Amino acid sequence: MTEVWLIRHGESISNANLPTGDPSQSALTEKGVAEAEQIVKAFAKAPDLFVVSSYLRARQTAVPTQQRFPHVPTEDWPVHEFTYLNPVRYHGTTGTERRPFALAYWERNNPHEKEGGAGESFTELMTRVQETAARLRRHPANYIAVFSHGLFLRALIWSVLTNTTEATPQTMRRYAWFIRSATIPNGAIIKARFSADEPILISQFGTAHLSDRSQPFGAP
Repeated sequence: MTEVWLIRHGESISNANLPTGDPSQSALTEKGVAEAEQIVKAFAKAPDLFVVSSYLRARQTAVPTQQRFPHVPTEDWPVHEFTYLNPVRYHGTTGTERRPFALAYWERNNPHEKEGGAGESFTELMTRVQETAARLRRHPANYIAVFSHGLFLRALIWSVLTNTTEATPQTMRRYAWFIRSATIPNGAIIKARFSADEPILISQFGTAHLSDRSQPFGAP
C-alpha cells in the first residue's frame, strides 16, 4: 500500500482575484510563497517520489520541499488543474470577470464540451483522474507527495469516494455539487493510501502546518 499526500498549491494570483494571463502560468502570491514554505513543516521524513503538475503555481509550491529533500526524484504527471474555460478568457481578467462564463459552462452540463473550442472537457478530466488513480494504485513507491490543484484533487477524491469512473451529464452534475460543498484550502494536505487490491483510504484535509490555521480542515 502506498501512502500518498495530495497537496494543493499555495495561493495564486488567480485565487487572489487578480488579473491573470495564461492559466497554466498563474504564479504564487506572497502569501502563496509563505504557504509553500510552511508545507515543508508537515514532512517528518522524505517521500520516495515527488509528483508535480506542469502548472507554474504547483511547481513553485513544490520547490521548498524539493530543496529540503534534494535526493528525491521528481516526475511530471498530468495532475494539472481542470481548466474548463477557454484559456483566452484568462488573458487580463479576474475570477470575478470570468464567473459568468464559468456559471454558463456548468449550467450547460455537457461533459464533452470544450468551452470556446479550447477548454478541457469534463470527459478529459475524468480520463486523467482515472489514469492517475490507476498509476498510484500500482506504483512501487511507499510514499508519494503529489503537488496539484483544487478542482483536480476534488475530482480524484470524489471519484474514489463515489466509485465514479464515467463522464455523463449525471456524473458531471454530481461533481459540480461536490465541488460547491467541499473546498480544499490553499496549501492543504490530504493523506491517502492507494493499493492495487484494497479500497483507497482518504483522510480529512490537514492544515495544521499553515500559520493561519490551527485545526485540520473540517475539524469541529
